[in-house]
Amino acid sequence: MDLTSLLVFAGALFVAAASPGPGITAIVARVLGRGMHGAIAFTAGIALGDVVWLTVAVLGLAVVAQTFHGVFLVIKYAGAAYLLYLAWKLWTAPVVARDVAPDQSDIKRVRLFLAGLAVTLGNPKVMVFYLALLPNIIDLRTVTILGWLELSLVVLGVLAVVFGAYVALAARTRALFTSPRAMRMVNRGTGVVMASAAAAIAAK
Repeated sequence: MDLTSLLVFAGALFVAAASPGPGITAIVARVLGRGMHGAIAFTAGIALGDVVWLTVAVLGLAVVAQTFHGVFLVIKYAGAAYLLYLAWKLWTAPVVARDVAPDQSDIKRVRLFLAGLAVTLGNPKVMVFYLALLPNIIDLRTVTILGWLELSLVVLGVLAVVFGAYVALAARTRALFTSPRAMRMVNRGTGVVMASAAAAIAAK
């Protein structure tokens, strides 16, 4: 695939990804409420969801996506339900001992990864970009396996930059809150934000 097409695609994706939506909202809320633990797994799931939609678009499977609309609805509501669960955990989290080591279990990371994946697969903005807008940017009929790989690497690279910036900003903001009262306010505020992201996903 020629460099110009990849750059145009990267620019369009950067604008779309950087625009605040349910995915970005969930990432920021997660980092504000729980710090960096689990952030990589959560954002990796969200990024992989983009690659899934990219693959669907490249293979011309928009019709299949519509055929299995019920499956995507289940995924969407499962993701929204898990975000609500995370919101409840943030709202009820103890804040007296802020420096207690967080849960490092791999199972929790797997759940966060799957939650991030579900958020993207059920996010209308992402679906519209890959299924409707992408064909207007790139002639998908000419995309080879190598071209798909190049596009996938561009997706992961762009999202790494965008998500990394939001994660860093949220982590820096979180570091400003040191007292238990302030942390409680942050946890409950981000819990509300997380619940709002879940509602936004479920409502569309």
